[in-house]
Amino acid sequence: MADELTGGKVLPIEIAEEMRKSFIDYSMSVIVSRALPDVRDGLKPVHRRILYTLHELGLTPNKPYSKSARLVGDCMGKFHPHGDSSIYDAVVRLAQDFASRYPLVDGHGNFGSIDGDSAAAMRYTELRMAKLATYMLADIDKDTVDFDLNYDEKQEEPTVLPSKFPNLLVNGSSGIAVGMATNIPPHNLSEVIEATIALMTNPELSIDELMNYVKGPDFPTGGTIMGHEGIISAYKTGRGSIKIRSKTQIEPMEKSGKNRIIVTEIPFMVNKARMIEKIADLVRDKKLDGITDLRDESDRSGMRIVIELRRDVNPKIILNQLYKHTQLEDTFGVNMLALVNGQPRTLTLKDMIHYFIEHQKDVIVRRTKFELNKAEAEAHIIEGLRIALDHIDEVIETIRSSKDESTARENLISRFGLSEKQAQAIVDMRLKRLTGLEREKLENQYQELMNTIAYLKSVLASEAMVIGIVKTELEEINRKFGDARRTMVTIDVSRMDVEDLIAVEDVVVTVTHYGYIKRLPLNTYKSQNRGGKGVHGMATKEQDFVEHLFTTTTHHYILFFTSQGKVYRLKAYEIPEASRTGKGTAVINLLNLGEHEMITAVMAIKDYSPDFFLITATKRGIMKKTALQEYDSSRKDGLIALTLDEGDELIGVKLTQGLDDILLATKHGIAIRFPESDVRYMGRTARGVKGIKLEENDVVVGMDVIGNEGELLTMSENGFAKRTDLKEFRVQGRGGRGVIVMKLNAKTGTLVGIKVVQVEDELMVITNNGIMLRIPVSSISNQGRSAQGVLAMRTNDNSSVVAIAKVLMSDEEIIGEGDNPENLEE
Repeated sequence: MADELTGGKVLPIEIAEEMRKSFIDYSMSVIVSRALPDVRDGLKPVHRRILYTLHELGLTPNKPYSKSARLVGDCMGKFHPHGDSSIYDAVVRLAQDFASRYPLVDGHGNFGSIDGDSAAAMRYTELRMAKLATYMLADIDKDTVDFDLNYDEKQEEPTVLPSKFPNLLVNGSSGIAVGMATNIPPHNLSEVIEATIALMTNPELSIDELMNYVKGPDFPTGGTIMGHEGIISAYKTGRGSIKIRSKTQIEPMEKSGKNRIIVTEIPFMVNKARMIEKIADLVRDKKLDGITDLRDESDRSGMRIVIELRRDVNPKIILNQLYKHTQLEDTFGVNMLALVNGQPRTLTLKDMIHYFIEHQKDVIVRRTKFELNKAEAEAHIIEGLRIALDHIDEVIETIRSSKDESTARENLISRFGLSEKQAQAIVDMRLKRLTGLEREKLENQYQELMNTIAYLKSVLASEAMVIGIVKTELEEINRKFGDARRTMVTIDVSRMDVEDLIAVEDVVVTVTHYGYIKRLPLNTYKSQNRGGKGVHGMATKEQDFVEHLFTTTTHHYILFFTSQGKVYRLKAYEIPEASRTGKGTAVINLLNLGEHEMITAVMAIKDYSPDFFLITATKRGIMKKTALQEYDSSRKDGLIALTLDEGDELIGVKLTQGLDDILLATKHGIAIRFPESDVRYMGRTARGVKGIKLEENDVVVGMDVIGNEGELLTMSENGFAKRTDLKEFRVQGRGGRGVIVMKLNAKTGTLVGIKVVQVEDELMVITNNGIMLRIPVSSISNQGRSAQGVLAMRTNDNSSVVAIAKVLMSDEEIIGEGDNPENLEE
């Protein structure tokens, strides 16, 4: 019966699977098409459609106001079929100067109040585009952004607006999606633009340096931000909690001798009427004692809430009680979540500015291409007209002798080698163009077009010119709309950082080959004369040895890089202190390492200085250079240090200043040396670029940074080793095939590792069955790069060398006379 009614098949569906699929579809729809803003223009779809509808209706700032109902109706009918109330609510918020730091809609009439009063119905209010909003839509008709079909596929709408200023930061955004939410505070336009220009000038700026420009959020209602911790957390991690206090002052009342508290600014999004009602309730319920009168004296000149106090109370105590019990002090939870390439991402301050800059560069390039095509098309027509004027008698004769227009056009094309458009323009040409004045005007027009075309081509050929145009446009907006901060940032004395309670002292941190870590005071290792007996070092696990050792302070960061391409960090004081002879704590107890995740490099840094870079290398020869500051994150589950291809793994990390040479070596005995500058700067999650061209079945087994001193030590799996002068490895271009670093054969086996060493160093050789041999580097002879080396460790059919490491600390560590402990580094 069901088949007859439906005319088709009845298919059984697993309800759990159908619910899962439907909910995922719904979630993505809410996330992408409703609740989250795009990082490029800072708008949700409804706001973008409102502004585009204003543009289509021509409701620009120089035109008269139009009824809000007209905008809402057009927007709903063409682009946003979700009900007029949702559209009008969004319009109202765009027009409220207490909700938007820089309103994008210029409203006329009752658009609500900070007391929570609703806006008048859309049939009563009027609106038009605010002046600043014109810069959101500037050049949208010049193919600067992509368009997509609307819901009924009858019209097109922009997928993003050109947005000449960083609207996401300037006006902020808030929204609740499914399983995620965003809450981005507004900022001062001038500060954000200055930070954007600074980052374009120097892309290596750190977040701390950007905060020299962007002091913190700047709310439309003013107020005072208490403390910098929440701001720093929000800007560096995308999440933070910002405490906002009302702006208050205590005034003496001359006649009565009493004091009163005057409130002139309140926290963002606080309902003033409700806040006053809450204070009145506290007074009535005797929870606040000492307030004799409470009134709202706000008018169009500004906010003014008066709280009169009894003569015998301390006004500061009453004020602190008001902060504690009412919304005179409130918290803004920052969650800087936005869509990046259609996917939700939590962004730092630098990320937001970076994506805006990339968007603007794309807008300028697309606009330039559009204008170039237009100018070239005009020049093409004028070239045809010039040809016609140069052969005017022949042209007239050709046209006169043709029986109709199409014949005349074809004759002109064949006679003078014109295009169809040029021929049509000549056919359509009026006789007045034959005058001398018109001819001169045509020549001038052609020359202007040639100059314009040359300029536009130079823009397309120069990223610096593109960036210069973006800067110029931003500076213009700053001049026209920039204003002073409304929200001040001050110190929050009520909070104290735990780190402030920990003394700064020098410590030694050691990490063993098997992953045991400890710290102990530097003075544990007393300075001794050379040849002294030393002190007994750590009691390591049998056959374990210290692979990483460095001096640092308790407040330094320790970075741990793993084979899976992740980086973890600890503050040095978070590493448990152990006795001089203790083996330490297993690293896995301090870091959330994944299964089979091994630590490949450890380094200590004081801060995330913009002057340093991290160079990474993988076994498939992929190199990447990233600013150290991009690894500034306190995530406990680690941070992605680089994106690895399937089956690839990180084999080395080095800290550089951008001026060294890099040397990679492969298991087939090939090495390549190239300048670090060949590896361009990339983002933290980038994959990287090819460092060496690998042969089939070959992999990279080692990377090192080459300075001015030292030799390259190479070792094969069957125990053959040698030292080679670094000058034998000529500098090549990145991505080449390299040169022989060691002559390999069946006797030597494949290459397992390289190290830049000094003659006085010691080497630990590790085999696959756990045998370790410690040998002085000086016992290995110096040979040419094409030699096979000498036998440094005997192996058999059941054993082979799998790794080498420089020994940084022995069981009897000595810091000798004249040695500087600060030089003890990895």
